[in-house]
Amino acid sequence: MALQNDESFSVLLDSQAHILNHAYSFVRSMSLKCAIELEIPDIINRHGAPMSLSELVDALPINKERSQYVYRLMRILVHAGFFVIQSLPTTKGVDGEEREGYSLTPSSRLLLKDEALNITPLFLVFLDPIMMDPWQNMSKWLRNDNDVNPFQTTHGKMAYELAVEDPKLYQSINEGMASDGRLVASVILQHCKGIFEGLASVVDIGGGTGTFAKYIAEAFPNLSYINFDLPQVVKGLEGSKNLSFVGGDMFETIPKTQAVLFKWVLHNWNDEECVEILKRCKEAISTKENGGKVIIIEMVLKDEESGNKTLETQLFFDMFELTLAKGRQRSEKDWAKLFHDACFSGYKIYPVLGIRSVIEVYP
Repeated sequence: MALQNDESFSVLLDSQAHILNHAYSFVRSMSLKCAIELEIPDIINRHGAPMSLSELVDALPINKERSQYVYRLMRILVHAGFFVIQSLPTTKGVDGEEREGYSLTPSSRLLLKDEALNITPLFLVFLDPIMMDPWQNMSKWLRNDNDVNPFQTTHGKMAYELAVEDPKLYQSINEGMASDGRLVASVILQHCKGIFEGLASVVDIGGGTGTFAKYIAEAFPNLSYINFDLPQVVKGLEGSKNLSFVGGDMFETIPKTQAVLFKWVLHNWNDEECVEILKRCKEAISTKENGGKVIIIEMVLKDEESGNKTLETQLFFDMFELTLAKGRQRSEKDWAKLFHDACFSGYKIYPVLGIRSVIEVYP
């Protein structure tokens, strides 16, 4: 590249570093995957105090001839914010003695096996080779006119079709969504419980195996809660006094109810399909005067701002949707258009779920 007169070598080298940083950005996620597979967060947690490198190496189920490499793995994970280095409780001051050890951060605590809100299954399903391979074919997909997305270009079928045929992938997806359901339900019941108060009935569309549904139904025993998903998804699942599992297709019919809920569902569908789904919801729910509404748990894209980490994570998810499904992540303007086109009268956004929000939509 020919340099402009006013372009310094510093800018050139910074640009090279920027490009290389992105070329190697996968190192963070793959290093964390390795740490999870080696159970490093659990080992440090069980230790009960900052854990020295030698103590960690001794506890790891690895070939001890490769112990020298553990430091390098931990160094990148400390830099990425998954572990911190702290002073050990006691030191004798002997030369060469280790005086520091590794401790967990709030992020790595969410990876502990015994953590009730553990999100390891969700993290691992995103990094499954089946999910990663389509990224190699994005440019190929953009050039062709046959496939719906790069996943279909790579595997010859859509992700949900492959999941039905692959029990391991199907189980991984269900476990990932269940782990997310526990966390989201916990936050909602702590900080946004009002969205369910006063409701007599809810249909949770695309609720999967019902982890989220069970939390909400238990917290509101007078609420009639239907977990609605494809027949093969809910087959054999047992409900409770106020929770039932019903099989069906949201594009065909939705059970009559006071309110409809979507948790992380609509981003899988394009705008035309979302409008069709929302129109069916409007037919199924009560009037606004009778408390009718649609509850949507989804991302609302932040304003475009360079360096905004929340937006960056949301854009990562948007590209994930481009690669594996037919939908996208949406800004408030995008959501407002969907609601208008489906003939809803208004909406309200509650930004209480980090990268996601709760949206109430009124008929």
